[in-house]
Amino acid sequence: MKLVASFSASVSALGLALVFLFSFPFAGSRVGAQEPVSLTLAEAVEIALEKNPMIFAGDYLLEGSRHKIVQARSGLFPQLKVSERFTRTTNPMWSFGAKLNQEKITRADFDPRLLNHPDPIENFQTVLTITYPLYDRGKIRKGIEQARLYREAASLDHEAIGQEVAINAVTAYLNVLLAQEEVQVVQKSLDTARAHHRMIEARHKSGLVVKSDLLRSQVHVAQLEQELQSALASLEVAFGTLWSALGEKAPGKVSLTTRLEDITGTLWPLEEWLKKAFIMRPDLRKAQIELEIAKKELEKARAEYWPAIYLSGAYEINTEDFDETANSYSIGAVLELDLFSGFRTRAKVREAMAQVKRAEAMIQALKLRIQVEVKQAYYQARSAWNRIRVARGAVQQAREALRIVRNRYETGLFHLVQLLDAETALQQARLNHIRALHGFHVAFARLSQASGTVFEYTSKIGGS
Repeated sequence: MKLVASFSASVSALGLALVFLFSFPFAGSRVGAQEPVSLTLAEAVEIALEKNPMIFAGDYLLEGSRHKIVQARSGLFPQLKVSERFTRTTNPMWSFGAKLNQEKITRADFDPRLLNHPDPIENFQTVLTITYPLYDRGKIRKGIEQARLYREAASLDHEAIGQEVAINAVTAYLNVLLAQEEVQVVQKSLDTARAHHRMIEARHKSGLVVKSDLLRSQVHVAQLEQELQSALASLEVAFGTLWSALGEKAPGKVSLTTRLEDITGTLWPLEEWLKKAFIMRPDLRKAQIELEIAKKELEKARAEYWPAIYLSGAYEINTEDFDETANSYSIGAVLELDLFSGFRTRAKVREAMAQVKRAEAMIQALKLRIQVEVKQAYYQARSAWNRIRVARGAVQQAREALRIVRNRYETGLFHLVQLLDAETALQQARLNHIRALHGFHVAFARLSQASGTVFEYTSKIGGS
């Protein structure tokens, strides 16, 4: 069953000037000195995805993951190192070895006295070494595969951050729309109350109503004035939250042009949302990648049982004062096999197996959580959808009731209390209708987030 969330609001827009008393720093070409800049919901999402600091954090995370691949690939290349070492020694063995490396051995150096009590000798040793893993048990290759998986995981983190930023922008925008509508409803009720107060005041001067009705009318107006101040304060808070969600700071005049009734969305059956969630949710896809990374780590741990072969070479320069130097080189190969490591390899294999099992369990737990989140958002959206129809009917009924009560009050058939009650009932019915609209759109936005379809949703919202 499909329900399309497009409806006509019964609340008229009064175009309050206070809407554009709040700030917004767009590009200079968009911001005028006097005229307010229009901002659609789609534009708000676009700005948030461009300027919210969390987006920058995701960019750096993605950039760091790319460098992991470079690090992993470095093992495929020969490793070159150069070292410089200085020694001064009277150790018999090191002293003789230093002279031997400097190619300064003479017959006199074999004198037992000089061998046992050599004079201090200095040596500058420069060594250039090269190593190359001919076969490293496949650890480098598996490391590269892991690095690529880490990059995919970082990309999904970046996507999840973008979805969160977009939904926060949508929610903040909707909250401003709600606050504006609440201000307008209260303002309209206040205008009506003031008009009734003027009528009652005139009838009191004519002696047609008692003073208590006049005083009660004044109290009613004062109460609505207080509600208006509270609604205006809530609007300020909502605008502040919107600027924070968009990552903006500087002031400027702004008018939100997307209305609650302009936003549309299709409420597919629950099974469709669950199916989409298991395919699209970035955190679930990341968890599946983390399982693959854990499996690669298990393969690397098991490879420790196999031998490794390394090629190595060195070029060495020894000198005492850099006037004369002695050069030498060495090349060779190393076969390495762990015969016994204190059960370290076995423990690493078992640890890696445990990480694989943990990743599998985390996927199952995440799927259960996704089911709950999707169902909760879906039923909230459906409930809000049903409330919209009821609330719209209540507004019509309250408006008609107020008309009847006002006519009968003017003819003296009803008391003022009944008139004020009818006005309050209409105000509450209007607020309930607005809140039902707002509740549906917030729930629908959260449903798109729970199902991983945020960008499908934001590409279709009003003003796009």
